[in-house]
Amino acid sequence: MGTTGPFEFIMVLSLALSVTLIGFTFVGYPALMYLLARIRPDGEAVQSAVLRSITCVISVFDTPGSSIEGRLKNLFESDLKGIDLDVILVSDGESAEIRRASKAIAKKWPHQLLVKPERTGKAESLNLGIAKAKGDLILLTDIRQSFEPDAIQKMTHHFQNDRVGAVSGLLEIADARSGTGQGVGAYWRLERALRGWEARWDSCVGCTGAIYMIRRELFQEIPSDTLVDDVVIPMLIAAKGYQVHYEPTAIAHDSQPLEPEIEERRKQRTLAGNYQFLFRYPQWLLPWQNRLWWQLIAHKYLRLAAPFLLMTAFVTNLLLCHIEPFRWTMGTQCAFYLLAWTGICFPSIRNKWVAIPSAFVFLNLTSLLGLQAYLTRQYQGGRW
Repeated sequence: MGTTGPFEFIMVLSLALSVTLIGFTFVGYPALMYLLARIRPDGEAVQSAVLRSITCVISVFDTPGSSIEGRLKNLFESDLKGIDLDVILVSDGESAEIRRASKAIAKKWPHQLLVKPERTGKAESLNLGIAKAKGDLILLTDIRQSFEPDAIQKMTHHFQNDRVGAVSGLLEIADARSGTGQGVGAYWRLERALRGWEARWDSCVGCTGAIYMIRRELFQEIPSDTLVDDVVIPMLIAAKGYQVHYEPTAIAHDSQPLEPEIEERRKQRTLAGNYQFLFRYPQWLLPWQNRLWWQLIAHKYLRLAAPFLLMTAFVTNLLLCHIEPFRWTMGTQCAFYLLAWTGICFPSIRNKWVAIPSAFVFLNLTSLLGLQAYLTRQYQGGRW
């Protein structure tokens, strides 16, 4: 390696630390949770009767009547097996279309419509709807997805365990056509597996917003500008000592594919939301206040740091190119980013050696856009 001075030593240390943290974030932590999940024995302690009174709360905004009718039809035609289900629609702002659709289908698919006079965002809609809910359990979903017939009862089953405060289902997303979209799909499959391993060990960090359920008495009103209710609500429940479970056989379907042009906006909002709760709930980083603190850091916060770690790894490696071994690592990095650039510029290429690097770079670029959105307060008012 040759003689190195203090500058080279600092650069080597920075490069090694960056690469180690990147590796742990995307490979090490999933592998650790996989192993920890294998330690836990199967089974849950049954401590109480199944709760069978459920209120489904859905926030709607500028929604066609056909979508509302289709969503209610899907819910009420579920295989409920004696579960009492009622639905509350919350219109985020006055909408003649939503009022007409609600009135037209009220007899066939009974529900309660709450209309806010102006648009204030999904979080405020959830606060309003859950405050009016009567069910023991609250089912939270969106208007676009549809459930498998047995999804609701499969989530309800877990509430036999008094320690379970929330349950997430699984979201199946339509296959992407582009190579980068297929790479994002692979990332989403890893994310779903990771949630399962986390839940097996203790609790998953957040739920799937399209399909999750909570105990009504555990709900804590969230700030009106909250961007990621499906993380904040479950984490507030976990902080009270309850488990956040995961049921991969409770399936919701989304016909909107994971194409980059569609996914960019959603991920940007989600990552801005991660920055939001990082600064809003600093107590979640304290072990004595949140037993999931280390999972939160590894699963959420290190991913926020990943773009900066990648830039650090590239720059420090570039500054070390005068040392022979680091020319090889620089070449490896350049080859990786060349593959990523190829996949982004030529989306018809679906080879995994191109799709996965392009998806990885795409998601980390989106993380930076999420930070920009958070700093410029694009989400202000919760209407994003």
